[in-house]
Amino acid sequence: MKNIRNLSIIAHIDHGKSTLADRFLEITGTVPKGKLTPQYLDQLELERERGITIKLAPVTMHYKIQNSKHETLNKFQKPNHQNSNRFESRDLELEFASSEYVLNLIDTPGHADFSYEVSRSLSAVEGVVLLVDATKGVEAQTLSNFFIAKEQSLTIIPAINKIDLPNAQIEKVEEQLISSLGFNKNDIYRVSAKTGQGVRELLDGLVEKIPEPVGNKEKPLRALVFDSFYDQFKGVVAYVRVFDGKVEEQAKIKFLGTSQESEVVSVGYFSPELREKNGLNAGEIGWIATGLKEVDKVRVGDTVSLFKEEVEPLIGYKESKPMVFAGLFPINRDDFGLLKDSLEKLKLNDASLSYEMDNSLALGFGVRAGFLGMLHMEVVQERLEREFGLELIISSPTVRYKVIKVSGEAIFVSSPSDLPLHQEIRQILEPWVKGSIISTKEFLGSVLELINSRRVEVGDIEYFGDKVKISCELPLSEIVADFYDKLKTVSSGFASFDYELADFRPIDAVKLEILVAKEPVDALSQIIPKEKAYRVGKALVQKLKEVIPRQQFEVSLQAAIGGPSTGSGHGKIIAAERIPAFRKDVTAKLYGGDRTRKDKLLQKQKLGKRRMKRIGKVDIPQEAFLSVLKI
Repeated sequence: MKNIRNLSIIAHIDHGKSTLADRFLEITGTVPKGKLTPQYLDQLELERERGITIKLAPVTMHYKIQNSKHETLNKFQKPNHQNSNRFESRDLELEFASSEYVLNLIDTPGHADFSYEVSRSLSAVEGVVLLVDATKGVEAQTLSNFFIAKEQSLTIIPAINKIDLPNAQIEKVEEQLISSLGFNKNDIYRVSAKTGQGVRELLDGLVEKIPEPVGNKEKPLRALVFDSFYDQFKGVVAYVRVFDGKVEEQAKIKFLGTSQESEVVSVGYFSPELREKNGLNAGEIGWIATGLKEVDKVRVGDTVSLFKEEVEPLIGYKESKPMVFAGLFPINRDDFGLLKDSLEKLKLNDASLSYEMDNSLALGFGVRAGFLGMLHMEVVQERLEREFGLELIISSPTVRYKVIKVSGEAIFVSSPSDLPLHQEIRQILEPWVKGSIISTKEFLGSVLELINSRRVEVGDIEYFGDKVKISCELPLSEIVADFYDKLKTVSSGFASFDYELADFRPIDAVKLEILVAKEPVDALSQIIPKEKAYRVGKALVQKLKEVIPRQQFEVSLQAAIGGPSTGSGHGKIIAAERIPAFRKDVTAKLYGGDRTRKDKLLQKQKLGKRRMKRIGKVDIPQEAFLSVLKI
């Protein structure tokens, strides 16, 4: 194992992780230069379109370290026993120059919504490259990822990227790394992932500074599952880091968490495509094809051992806590079975996704899904539509509230339809988060103005270089919709935001219902602070008036608070709009005659519209649901 190095690249979004991984692939010859496309490890079409990494991506590279003869002599010279004043280093120099190292790299996402991917990746490695953009400096996710790596006692190697750009502020960023994260100046590498400048020196540094993996291949097998996906031929394919022992093809294995047994179909490594090999030994990262068709039998964080061998399970992962909840409903109601199967397979590849069955009066059967943030929600929806051919309607996003009943029982509620009766509720509590905003000094005023318009408690304001860090606490519901977008707008794209769940605090909340033609649309209902109900309700009905097509009869749009639980029908109406009916010219066929003939036709039309209004159904298009998500 002395020639194995397991590492990850961590950084804030858009700081160049994927480009640096491309240069690693090119320099090590893992992918021929003619076949190497930008963001090569980002295999999802969605990743390439958005220019962001969504999924962790492992790859095994072979690298021969290149040192000059002078450097090698300095490192490996030893006294010659025949003459103590002379040194013999020839054998050691040749041995070192011919050494080939296996670098198991896991590229990670940079957005806060995919931090669970980062934490899982870091559990499988011994070291990380902390990459910082020379034009942007230390940002929120830089700090977050740094502390995750530090908590796991990993070797952290700082590198400043994009040094070739004319607006690069290398010395300033270097000072930020030294003052805010405690690095020594001599430990910081300067690279250009685009041109390759300094990348080979960084690779040499990784080999030198990252420790070799610890393990024993003579012990019983213990391997950690850090990711997985479903293959129609191989079954569930588990991404594993082998800590002890070895696993080979046709070996009988057992997953300790689920007690599921299986026979290994094949094993291999990532190139980054799947490549088969004889087996995986202690210290290595690779994949195991289990042949299992039941996707829930392989869980991220589980320990793989050989059948009938007793071993202590490895420390797995804390279960991810969803932050944002929304309903997913197929437009074609016959696709509900396909939606369930698709989510099971997607959850294998996205361990932070959670869901439970749901039923809507307006939209039929669907699921109530939990996400780590709004971007995560958008990505899941797009993957379901692209990879599985589903057409979906997504309900208004909400957070999970803690409801204390009069009996003292506490329940968690993410859907307004799950709220108990009004008289059964003693108190409602909402989730709050601890957040940190990092911006440049020039935008401090604009950022403070934005957060003061929300229900935010501002804490410490720290300065390092030309950057400022604002610590704050705020309700999660204040950031699930448009907070990121507005923060980027007021800071011209320079500010960044990171957060973690803190606690639950009391809130004066109400159930906001939207009525279309006096029928409640539960997919648009929300639990909302009472002081915001009128503004949000009015905005919703105004937006619906724009997107719902006109009918043959007048359609009323209403926002109400309270609902049946208060004993007042649909509650108190706080905002209303109306969509006028189409008017068909029923008198066009008349060519003369008495006025009463025209009045008779108009009266008949009026009665018909009144009847249609009473029994007619309004078809709400998907655009109507999508357009109100960020109100």
